[in-house]
Amino acid sequence: MHLEESAALTLERSADLLVLDEALQKLATIDPRQSQIVELRFFGGLTMEETAHVLDIAPSTVYKDFDLAKLWLLREFKSKNWA
Repeated sequence: MHLEESAALTLERSADLLVLDEALQKLATIDPRQSQIVELRFFGGLTMEETAHVLDIAPSTVYKDFDLAKLWLLREFKSKNWA
């Protein structure tokens, strides 16, 4: 990989992270728990069970909210032509 290609990939990833951050902030205003679940799972690396323990909710709630959050984020990304 050439330096120019590396720089382009770095800029693209930075832009992707900005879009993700914006989407998570928006999700947090709509459903704070779903946003927390996404952050704990993706950025914290927690399992579903660990996430349930940290948030003091049932694992089934984590599974449901995580699925809903992923669908919401996908729709948000598509609206920004990101996905």
